[in-house]
Amino acid sequence: MHIPADGAGGRDDRQLARHLARHCARFRGADLKRSLTQLLTTAAPFLLLSAGMWFALKGGYWFALVLTLPAAGLLVRLFIIQHDCGHGSFFRSRFANDMLGRAISLLTLVPYGNWRKAHATHHATSGNLSKRGSGDIDTLTVREYRALGRGKRLLYRLYRNPVVLLFFGPPYLFILSYRVPFGAPVPFHEAWPGVVMLNAGLVIFYGLLGLTFGWLNLLLVYGPVIMMGAWAGGWLFFIQHQFEDTVWENQEDWDFHDAAVRGSSYYVLPKILQWFTGNIGLHHIHHLNGKIPNYRLQECLNASPELKGMSRLTFFESLKCVRLALWDEDSRKLISFRQAAAA
Repeated sequence: MHIPADGAGGRDDRQLARHLARHCARFRGADLKRSLTQLLTTAAPFLLLSAGMWFALKGGYWFALVLTLPAAGLLVRLFIIQHDCGHGSFFRSRFANDMLGRAISLLTLVPYGNWRKAHATHHATSGNLSKRGSGDIDTLTVREYRALGRGKRLLYRLYRNPVVLLFFGPPYLFILSYRVPFGAPVPFHEAWPGVVMLNAGLVIFYGLLGLTFGWLNLLLVYGPVIMMGAWAGGWLFFIQHQFEDTVWENQEDWDFHDAAVRGSSYYVLPKILQWFTGNIGLHHIHHLNGKIPNYRLQECLNASPELKGMSRLTFFESLKCVRLALWDEDSRKLISFRQAAAA
């Protein structure tokens, strides 16, 4: 179910979107006690599981692997906390947000300052066809795709192949791409200091762990955790905007609030997965107001019948979205290459 519309991006859509933005503004602002409780209940079990994996290696690698899945889930939850720090929503203090965000970077491998700037641009331009390419997944329109030469079409199809985009892409991004400032959506002179500082921190942090516990043990324990965390994070970022009834507009028709609520999914997950993912599936609310801490998103949703019915996407419905790759200007839907060829 979506916003009742009087046409794509029409007046009624935008009036309702602004009404919902005012509703969401009531839930912004950090609660120190809840923030510290969430940090403790996420970081402590993550560290305990990590230690448990080290000790489990003595009984055989399969014992350690059993703990990988919950550890990866907690790593995703730590990333959501880091993400909230970047929005300035986890603590009221900018200094506290930045210090915690940078500390978590040692576990997520994400350069905090650069990611914060790129992600702010993503929020400011999401769904804007005229401002693609900053912190989003590359998406061409059907007309743009048809205007490409054969070689560039092949490259785009390769990029949008689920195996490349969702299997190889996330580990490459987190483990390798974030280690260099080239090609980042942040200018090089702004990007390289944060990247260099994090890389130095990673060398010291993991160097000490490797020297203490052994390099092979470090790889066997943390390698699968970061890989699984990257896959989960990549999937979440994909499904938050890459669904059939998402919204893209040209600059002259684009509206921030309308794009936020209609162009971002409400990903309905089982409660345990919603907990591990820090409520980020309530993405339409998050894009309406990035200052809402993750632990208040559900409260905001519960208080709005309209938000509960918008851009809903269940887990099984989301699996069908992997084939979607092109924005069709005529049907105003995200479609597959096969659908584009048949049109």
